Amino acid sequence: MSKKIMFNDKFALTQAVLDGTKTMTRRIEKPLMADGYTMEDVATIFHEYSSLLNAYSFSLHDKEKQIGVLRPRYQVGEVVAIAQSYKTLYPNADFEMEDSYHFLTESKGWNNKLFVKADLLPHHIKITDVRMERLQAISDDDIMREGIEYANGGYYVNYNKETHSRTWLGNDPRKAFSALINKISGKGTWLRNPWVVVYEFEKVD
Repeated sequence: MSKKIMFNDKFALTQAVLDGTKTMTRRIEKPLMADGYTMEDVATIFHEYSSLLNAYSFSLHDKEKQIGVLRPRYQVGEVVAIAQSYKTLYPNADFEMEDSYHFLTESKGWNNKLFVKADLLPHHIKITDVRMERLQAISDDDIMREGIEYANGGYYVNYNKETHSRTWLGNDPRKAFSALINKISGKGTWLRNPWVVVYEFEKVD
């Protein structure tokens, strides 16, 4: 079954992926932990590959003891559909069009990309690398790969081609990224500094 991946539309990150300016994303994913342990107990992470499963996973350790394991939602080499609402993809479709469009306009996925089917999405990315790190370990170069743009002495997202406007985030890259992640994942996320899965990718079509 094909998979899909969602990016934030409010800050135009889906468009940044389509434009090729966003080539990386960070996701908080839930691992399987041994009883009595949480991610706060993780001291060391080992990146492992299973030829039997043809999959990458992360072994989570507290000093010498393995206390958890996380298998990333997306795997290196996997091609994933970029989630977009059907209305975004087919803005001219309506009930007067041929029957093949009716199920799109009448489905929940017409206005909400949460309900779209991956097999019906035309744009894809290919996962090129997966790793785990603390959120605040992000480098300035990686911040720019997250879809943030530098213009007029500041850092922005959500460039609107029609109004030529942007959403201001800050005057240095780390402040800009911390502001963005707090807007997307909730206030205090940056200071909490959670472990995240880092996905690097390239646009396929």
